[in-house]
Amino acid sequence: MSRQDSRGGRLRIAATVIAALILAIVPLPGIFDAARPDLLLLLVIYWSLSSPRIAGLTFAWTCGLAIDLLKGMTLGQHALAFLLVGFLAHKFQLRMRLFPIWQQTLTVLLLLALYQFLVFWIDGVIGQPVVTWKRWLPVLSGALLWPALVALLDTWNRRVR
Repeated sequence: MSRQDSRGGRLRIAATVIAALILAIVPLPGIFDAARPDLLLLLVIYWSLSSPRIAGLTFAWTCGLAIDLLKGMTLGQHALAFLLVGFLAHKFQLRMRLFPIWQQTLTVLLLLALYQFLVFWIDGVIGQPVVTWKRWLPVLSGALLWPALVALLDTWNRRVR
């Protein structure tokens, strides 16, 4: 990868992260807000699979810290969960890239469930109130969004190169 390709890749990653951060704070009505997919986490997984040299563990931790700061959560809560999911995506990225999209979707579903469980566990440890089953809706909506996100970003990456 040339230096210019690396710079273009970093700009694409930064653009998607900024868009995901903006979408994370846009207010949505009722059930749509409860089912809002964790788009930034999906991007961390996607970029870990497609550009592992650019989007590493520091990238995952920084994105999680940005969510902590934007949403006013316990500092480091999402950063730790993003870091663990990013590590697993990085560790298995060569295998996951070979999976058909339905197997990738199931794997992403498991990664999103792990993320929600870690956040749920940290909330319990620090004494935050445990919420209803709606807490798990972003796992399902994120898994349903994964194939479309992959198709969109893969098409964008092919056109830019």
